[in-house]
Amino acid sequence: MLTAAQRTRLALAIMVFLMIAAALWGRLLWLQVLRPDHWVDIARRQHVQVLELPPLRGSILDRNRKPLALSLRLTSVFADPRHIKDAGSLARRLSPLLNRPEAKLLAELSRKKRGFVWLARKVPNQAAGRIRSMRLPGVHLVMETQRFYPHGYLASQVIGFAGMDSQGLEGLEMTCDRALKGEPGWRWLSRDARRRGIGAWETATVPPRDGLEVVLTLDTTIQYIAERALEEGYEKCRAKAACIVVSDPSTGEILALANRPSYDPNRFSRVTPDQRRNRAVTDTFEPGSVFKVVTAAVALGTGAVKPGDTFDCENGSYAVAGRILHDHQPHGVLAFRDVIAQSSNIGVAKVAMKVGADPLYRGIRAFGFGEPTGVDLPGEVGGTLRPPSQWSKPTITTIPMGHEVAVNALQLTQMISVVANGGFLVRPWIVREIRDPATGALVKSFRPKRVRRVITPETAAELQRILARAVEIGTGKQAQVAGFQAAGKTGTAQKLEPNGQYSHSQFMASFVGFIPAGRPVLSIVVIMDEPKFPYYGGVVAAPVFKRVAADTLAYLGYQSET
Repeated sequence: MLTAAQRTRLALAIMVFLMIAAALWGRLLWLQVLRPDHWVDIARRQHVQVLELPPLRGSILDRNRKPLALSLRLTSVFADPRHIKDAGSLARRLSPLLNRPEAKLLAELSRKKRGFVWLARKVPNQAAGRIRSMRLPGVHLVMETQRFYPHGYLASQVIGFAGMDSQGLEGLEMTCDRALKGEPGWRWLSRDARRRGIGAWETATVPPRDGLEVVLTLDTTIQYIAERALEEGYEKCRAKAACIVVSDPSTGEILALANRPSYDPNRFSRVTPDQRRNRAVTDTFEPGSVFKVVTAAVALGTGAVKPGDTFDCENGSYAVAGRILHDHQPHGVLAFRDVIAQSSNIGVAKVAMKVGADPLYRGIRAFGFGEPTGVDLPGEVGGTLRPPSQWSKPTITTIPMGHEVAVNALQLTQMISVVANGGFLVRPWIVREIRDPATGALVKSFRPKRVRRVITPETAAELQRILARAVEIGTGKQAQVAGFQAAGKTGTAQKLEPNGQYSHSQFMASFVGFIPAGRPVLSIVVIMDEPKFPYYGGVVAAPVFKRVAADTLAYLGYQSET
């Protein structure tokens, strides 16, 4: 018979037991019924390792499907320091194979709290094979891709580059990154209690989808011709920088685009921002006398001037709007066509005053100035073109000769192509199509885009004759190409100093032109930034046009006209 005290103690014990049992059952209910997925997920992460399988980045090809950028599969080496017993010995063995200092490898291998450290990324295949054959505990190899640019400097600012993780960082590599990068695959790898992979249970469940191919309008041979001629001209005149654009004036396709200084995208980590800059789209400048092409087009198009009209060029000095205009050499009375051919500032100023501010402004806007061309390249700036309401009294005489307006090289390409193709503004473009390399199927294609008609065919034909005359007897004589009639315009513009004054030692020299003059197939724009004396566009830029035009026509199979 239990005493009262014993019964009390027994009741308390039963109550404690029931409370503990209730707590355990409540905890089991929580784990098994209310939150089972959470704990299953933890168990899965402990026993299953998920490996990402990188896709092969798509290639960038020229119009003839020659590779400009492609990807290679290489092996990277990583380690799990928790499973490494002798880090010092392992560091000594791996140092010569990975071409890394032994001390740095030892520091990585000694980080015992880390389950993953990179030892080397994208090592040569021979070294990777030797490491694989050594079967080192805690050391693992994984396949990665590396971007390779087979032509080095060729079109480097256009192509750009991709980083270590195959992400596009510059140029078309960046703008086309979504198409090029593809989609990663996944592999589940079971692990034992010590977190070691069990190879027999490795299953590739989702294979990667490689990136798409991007085909450009560029022609590798024409690009090489343009780069070679630009390099020679750039070095000869000791310019600060330079660029060239070669295009099809009828379609707007960019056949070549090059800049100096340049760089090798295979070594992009050593490159300065100045070398990476695609000056043809990112840099604006006052164009100087090449802009007289627009003034002439507006004057003829509005009927303000006829081709045979004459203008007194005042023997090289003319007081107007509170300032003195000068010509690079004195002229008397010139016909309109010779005002352009001889690049008379005074004659062009008088032409512009006959046209008037509003018609001139509308005509310049119609040529696409003051806004981006819309080219499929990153970083384009639209330049500067102020409306007449913001013009000062002398502006009507300065804008017509290419001052108080800022443009880029592609806008000049668009301008000269209007004259060459019979009067249409055609958007410049460089990405031709996107294809699936696995099937060859066309994913997306791009076509020429005529934005609007700017001048009539008659005005375009007259300008073609005027610009051919500028090369034949005017300032562009050094652009003449044997066997063909070339047409174009020179430009030499003083650069603005930080104090707002025009420099007497820093110039932008340029030549814009097309060939053959009567049936143009090429538009070419050459810009030299701060060439040393002689700094005239007809001396430093026109010869580059000549060589590129001659070599490209020969490459394309055009026969001499004479």
